[in-house]
Amino acid sequence: MLFGAHMARGWNALYSPEYSRIGANVTSPPTSSYHASDGAAYERFLGRWTLRLAEPLLNFLAPPDGDLIDIGCGTGSLAVAMKQRWPGRRVVGADIAKAYIEYARSHADGPEFEIAEAGSLPYADGSFAGAASQLVLNFVGDPGRAVAEMRRAVRTGGVIAAAVWDFRGGLAYQRLFWDTAAGVDASAGAARDKLFSHPLGLPDGLVDLFRSGELTDVTRASLTIRMDFADFDDYWTPLLGGQGPFGGFIGALDADRRARIEALVRAAYLSGMPDGPRSLTATAWAARGIVP
Repeated sequence: MLFGAHMARGWNALYSPEYSRIGANVTSPPTSSYHASDGAAYERFLGRWTLRLAEPLLNFLAPPDGDLIDIGCGTGSLAVAMKQRWPGRRVVGADIAKAYIEYARSHADGPEFEIAEAGSLPYADGSFAGAASQLVLNFVGDPGRAVAEMRRAVRTGGVIAAAVWDFRGGLAYQRLFWDTAAGVDASAGAARDKLFSHPLGLPDGLVDLFRSGELTDVTRASLTIRMDFADFDDYWTPLLGGQGPFGGFIGALDADRRARIEALVRAAYLSGMPDGPRSLTATAWAARGIVP
């Protein structure tokens, strides 16, 4: 085994997905807790920001020569950035969400995009020189198994890196929404607390996960980008696309509660100023390790 059975059980006990992944062709138990039904909606909701985060994550990854894989590629931002930076390499983007892979195939040139589960990758041992996972592992049902699969698919001396949002301390656009909504809706508070207390979103969460997977030379980094919104509509409308934890929460609201929360979030966004551009910080925790 790539890590002890007791460690695997310990990680698994921390994850109890409450959402099924829509449109992902998965069987029970769910392998992800992320709403993933519409590639275009995801692109506007998060894809534009994952493209910005891809550059510092690739700087951190710094893989040796060879093929690369993006695990949980979504609509393809990281895989595209890999191919642009290293055009001579084979780059694969893998995700369990069929809707996202179809969108990536029709909108992104260069990488290969394949439907694949993070915990059961259809690639031979040592197929890649490097693997990266961006904003995914905290939504995977068994992150320990996902790291074990990345380690298996990456050759000895290869590099694995991952990043997840620092929800509690470094993600202003989500704090603005969840803290405001939690003040008037108990279910928002429960959703926020579940999301923000996820062990992989803590400073050493990914580091501990990588070490439990027996990667060596594990290091941690903090990666920060800016999220630039043209106005409140540019902030709010993408949240209504049904993707991610927002999709599960907002989709369950009745019209009155949604209108009330929207009004309060608008006031928080405006903060006493006219509607218009806002630039919010977004920070992710990242970890990097070497395959022994």
